[in-house]
Amino acid sequence: MTPAAPVPPAPGEARRLRIGVLASQGDFAAHASMLRSLGAEPVEVRTPQGLEQLDGLVIPGGESTTITKAIERDGLGPAIRAHAEAGRPILGTCAGMIVCDREHLGLVDATAERNAFGRQIASFEVELEVEGLGPDPVRAVFIRAPRITEHGPGVDVLARVDDHPVAVRQGRMVLCAFHPELTDDSRMHALLMALATAARQDGERVASRESADA
Repeated sequence: MTPAAPVPPAPGEARRLRIGVLASQGDFAAHASMLRSLGAEPVEVRTPQGLEQLDGLVIPGGESTTITKAIERDGLGPAIRAHAEAGRPILGTCAGMIVCDREHLGLVDATAERNAFGRQIASFEVELEVEGLGPDPVRAVFIRAPRITEHGPGVDVLARVDDHPVAVRQGRMVLCAFHPELTDDSRMHALLMALATAARQDGERVASRESADA
């Protein structure tokens, strides 16, 4: 297993990447710690205002029904959708995969099945090849994990277990059924940060063109 190297800010960059971690429920502190180790500024998100000025967002594992109810209670749904519609990336892990599917927030054209590999007693770890993360496999920790049961043509499958999709990507939305924050392999978070960097650069190019046309 080859963990990703920390990513320092680019020369001349005004600020570090600000990556939000939805803190309604789940192990958001472990995600924040991993993001910090990569050079990002993690931000715990509990309100719609907390999503402002973010470069990316993690929706962590936990219990999908509890997280969904918290999103509804706190009025976070429109702000999360606006974040995605603005082209800023989201990493949904375990329950976060379910929360992002077409039956919930509708951020990815896919349907996730809860507890697809059995309940906690059937949790497991596996060496998993994930497309785009290099030749070394990821040590993937599955706990009451979901899986993708159906997806549209715009969704790319990045990894499978027993031929079932367990990591997918649609544009800058990345979903995985496992818990990348529970190992020392930071490549899933590094992927999110790379997508966030690309989104920021796109925004800066648009702003520059608009300024030139003004």
